[in-house]
Amino acid sequence: MEGWGITLLTLDLTYVSMKWALLSVWNKEGIVDLAGDLHRHGVRLLSSGGTGAALNAASIPFTEVSAYTGSAEMMDGRVKTLHPRIHGGLLGRRGIDDRVMEKEGILPIDLLVANLYPFEEMAGKDLPLDSLIEYIDVGGPAMIRAAAKNHRDVAVITSPAEYPLVREALKKGGFSEAERLMLAKRAFALTASYDAAISNYLHGLDAGFPEILTIQYRNGRTLRYGENPHQCGAVYGTAGIACQEPFQGKQMSYNNYLDLSAGAGLIREFSEPAAVIVKHNNPCGVALGASVVDAYLQARDVDPVSAYGSVVTINREVDMRLAQEICNTFVEVLAAPSFSSGAVDIMKKKENMRVLTLPPTAGGMAFRSIDGGMLVQDTPPYRENWTVVTDRDATPKELRGLRLACKVCAHTRSNAIVFADDTKTLGIGAGQMSRVDAAKIAIEKSRFPLAGSAVASDAFLPFPDTLEVAAAAGATALVQPGGSIRDREVIDAANRLNVAMVFTGIRHFRH
Repeated sequence: MEGWGITLLTLDLTYVSMKWALLSVWNKEGIVDLAGDLHRHGVRLLSSGGTGAALNAASIPFTEVSAYTGSAEMMDGRVKTLHPRIHGGLLGRRGIDDRVMEKEGILPIDLLVANLYPFEEMAGKDLPLDSLIEYIDVGGPAMIRAAAKNHRDVAVITSPAEYPLVREALKKGGFSEAERLMLAKRAFALTASYDAAISNYLHGLDAGFPEILTIQYRNGRTLRYGENPHQCGAVYGTAGIACQEPFQGKQMSYNNYLDLSAGAGLIREFSEPAAVIVKHNNPCGVALGASVVDAYLQARDVDPVSAYGSVVTINREVDMRLAQEICNTFVEVLAAPSFSSGAVDIMKKKENMRVLTLPPTAGGMAFRSIDGGMLVQDTPPYRENWTVVTDRDATPKELRGLRLACKVCAHTRSNAIVFADDTKTLGIGAGQMSRVDAAKIAIEKSRFPLAGSAVASDAFLPFPDTLEVAAAAGATALVQPGGSIRDREVIDAANRLNVAMVFTGIRHFRH
């Protein structure tokens, strides 16, 4: 073991130089180039397993971990870095534990480059549990935690994206204290996320919700403020709406993300060309059309006052004509699957309008915070059972209106009543304590004749009054979940007023 004497590092106020580095990675992207740079700067390398094989193939000198520890890998590689000489080198406090380290022949490891077995990736491949268990990393998290704990003396690198930081440190003589603390924070976040993924997967093997649910979201970005200027806000996420950033316009706000998520959820309900306009988390105009331009113009005309300063979602490519129409109104946010180059050029004149690509849904459970905790819900696949309960069935046109109104109603704050014809919403009453008041507001807000319109209610009608108010305004068909103890009374009222009524069996409360 000639030349393996302990090198006591000289600490200055800013940087800790690197004498020894331990490389142990599953993802080997860029590791050979990084090892070469470390070697050329005089940093000696420890490595093992597949990482060592990659270095050996590139003729980069290194010391095998098993040769250094005096213990061969065992149990098919389950035990290789779990050794006092490895963890002592990562945890040893310079200037405090030097005598112990020298006595035990422990090298001070100044840099750890490690990443973990891909448990989350493999968990998505439907492997048998006995096979998946082998992708639970033990030695990697142990080393990363040890290095992060001792970040005063050790820098820990956990991603190829951080390799440029190592190269910069080599140029300036080491990592600063602030850099090592920053890397330690990332390292602990990684191990916490890794353990959370394992815990959630294992708990998920049982039916129902786990007793303990751990949530980790990456890609955190601070927002200008929260719901209001006196509140702080941030957004986290790597999928769906949460990961989206505008390719044009100002930074997204807290409320922009809320409204865009609401608009995205509703626009995904439609396969035909459609436009959804959202204001304060509620749809204010929804329409279908032969083209998205036609759909957008109809949706905007439903409530042009509310459309001012709104969030718009489209389910087709935005072309030049549609871009011009959108630019004729003040729109806060526009999202669509794609945009023609001509449309992008036109929208540049609205330089503050945020324009984003509409992503696929991220899916998964839904979370809502409450005082001291949170609520969690999952929405498994379900099928509405539409049943005509009145003497008269809905006409084909009424049925199209009922389906449109029902989809919009499911994405409107409760209590909700939506009037629609077969191509667009006509009036939306949202967020009312009384269902009949929601109907009255929808009627009052409508700019169109309601004769022959269809109506949707997000929950059952406990009394005939909402039906009577809708029928008096001109509605001829109504859809609701049903299930009230007074269903018979409401059905009788519908028959008396010649209103076709359908029960779906599914309530759509949205609080």
